[in-house]
Amino acid sequence: MSILAKFKGKGIFPFAVFLCSILVSSCAKDDQTLLMIATSANMRYAMGELVKSFTAQSGISCEIVVGSSGNLTAQIREGAPYDVFVSADMQYPETLSREGVSKNSPEVYALGKLVLWTTIPGLHLSPDSLNQPMINHIAIANPETAPYGRASMEVLNYYRYDSTLSKKLVIGESISQTSQFVFTRSAEVGFTAKSVVLSPEMKNKGNWIELKEETYSPIRQGVILIDRKNAQAENAQKFYDFLFSPQARAILSNYGYQSSE
Repeated sequence: MSILAKFKGKGIFPFAVFLCSILVSSCAKDDQTLLMIATSANMRYAMGELVKSFTAQSGISCEIVVGSSGNLTAQIREGAPYDVFVSADMQYPETLSREGVSKNSPEVYALGKLVLWTTIPGLHLSPDSLNQPMINHIAIANPETAPYGRASMEVLNYYRYDSTLSKKLVIGESISQTSQFVFTRSAEVGFTAKSVVLSPEMKNKGNWIELKEETYSPIRQGVILIDRKNAQAENAQKFYDFLFSPQARAILSNYGYQSSE
């Protein structure tokens, strides 16, 4: 049974979660076990580039599973065979660490940024614009499972719009689904990660503004190694170390992330 089929059957795979294999090393053996990396949806685009660089450098092939940090945490608790968990916050890795699931204490590898985004031409963007009659739908990630969703609600609370705009909110299971709502114009505007709008796939599509840092708590993105009895432990450590390397930091910077240093 495939990994996707196994955990979809448990009802913990959200609609927006998808499984994508990235085999970027032509010299990798066909029978080589893949390094399994579970990553938060905001890192979808950046992680693809990170893995490509890592594999080219190390010869280690990887498979990426993308989803909200909360849902990935639930999957790890259910025994999902992930070697590395790259979260959108520190809360979920710290919880797993306390539960004895990880091999190490979580570390912050980057600070994420939140933006307001639209793909509708001529639509003025600002927190005040969310009250415009022409805006009927505002996309945010599920604040229960997605750290960027929690940050979005903090912004609404900061501007005291949490109650007045509640009927306009369209909840996505992750930043991936939320961004899809905006891209397809199912929602006129939406809160998403800066890394999404800076990605090659989405760059120059629509307009966005970066939200003021004082309007939401710092998005401290954390990573842990999952305690698994398999042959990938050494490779997982190599990827973990790579994530803190100057090469990886340069890639993350290109996607709008700030260094944790």
